[in-house]
Amino acid sequence: MRKVLVAGEINVDLVLRGCPIFPAPGKEVVVDDLGMVLGSASAICAMGLARLGTPVSFVGKVGADSWGAFCRETMAGAGIDVARVRAEPELKTGVTVAISGPSDRALVTFLGSSAELGADDIGDDVFEGAAHLHVSSYYLQKKLRPGCRALFERAHRAGLTTSLDPGYDPSERWSDDLLSTLAEVDLFFPNEVELQRIARREDVVEALHAMESVPAKTVAKLGAEGAITLHRGEVVRVPAFPVQPVDTTGAGDSFNAGFLHAWLGGDSLVECMRFGAACASLSTLGIGGTASQPTRDQALSVLRRRKQD
Repeated sequence: MRKVLVAGEINVDLVLRGCPIFPAPGKEVVVDDLGMVLGSASAICAMGLARLGTPVSFVGKVGADSWGAFCRETMAGAGIDVARVRAEPELKTGVTVAISGPSDRALVTFLGSSAELGADDIGDDVFEGAAHLHVSSYYLQKKLRPGCRALFERAHRAGLTTSLDPGYDPSERWSDDLLSTLAEVDLFFPNEVELQRIARREDVVEALHAMESVPAKTVAKLGAEGAITLHRGEVVRVPAFPVQPVDTTGAGDSFNAGFLHAWLGGDSLVECMRFGAACASLSTLGIGGTASQPTRDQALSVLRRRKQD
């Protein structure tokens, strides 16, 4: 199996589950459960790939604190190569509080070390033995963002393919530098809202057509509605798999992992989307983004059952 290099942010997620309504200022809401788990889009995607059996190497930064140690140990325990995950004493490990309801979630994040990885921290030697480079949270990775296009360009020169998940832009500016970066990206994984904002279109299909001007293949995640893309100018939709979700945190990152696993294995575009959708649905059955990420056999079992129905 071809190795994936993930360059990105790592943080702890404090997941507050079963929130009946999102809290308003001055009011308190009681939730059903709390969990402390590995968080961040990049790390969740890496964990999903490792769970599926894809070799993964990670480059990133954490603080030299107990939460940083928790993140490194969790990733290493999943079989991820964390030799290039640096624990730096002057940094604090990032933390996200994820407030999760039955159908949606809200996030409050202290970036900390998550925003401290720069393109100059990633030498060409990290590409050795890897087939693909994935980056998530473009807008949150403040130091990596200015050099992200050059990083992807270097990866291409080294023979790797590339993918990018933009994540949400907290500033809501949705600056056009992303479009320039996509010139060096093979696969682009926004969710529905991100796609609409980046393309400046309210209709998802119109947004996909607008993105045809960039070289990257855009595959948009639609949550409970599955995923959508364009293939030779035609709309291709893949539905989500019906489950009763416990926590939707990181489902899009598990979709990315499933899609990349299938894509690197040579599957067709539709097969990659279906495999990603199966991984995303199964990942919602536990607290946090990584607790219920499926193995390859578990995802294939769901796909077989869908074909039989």
